[in-house]
Amino acid sequence: MSWRQSLAEEETALHFGPPAFITAVDSALEAYEKRVEGFENLDDEEIWTAVEKVVRALNAADEKHGVIETTIREDLCEYIDAVLTDADINVEALTTRRGIDPSALTDKWRDW
Repeated sequence: MSWRQSLAEEETALHFGPPAFITAVDSALEAYEKRVEGFENLDDEEIWTAVEKVVRALNAADEKHGVIETTIREDLCEYIDAVLTDADINVEALTTRRGIDPSALTDKWRDW
């Protein structure tokens, strides 16, 4: 299920933000999905780089439009985790190897 489908099902899409913001978020998440799908091996650094890039892209979208609030933040964080999980990446093991809680997957770079 795509992020946009998830938003539509939760009826939050109408309150999510201006079209330019939605486009920026879609673009960031699509690039992230493709990056994760393209992993040739499950190297931690490659995974962390993908997470960092998507979070920084979302930071830029939020900085420009300023609309990421609690519900949207939670949805985005869950989606970032879900993409990894769907690619058979154990997020709990990944974060444990870095000494952080799985809920802190995006915290190092997230401004929203």
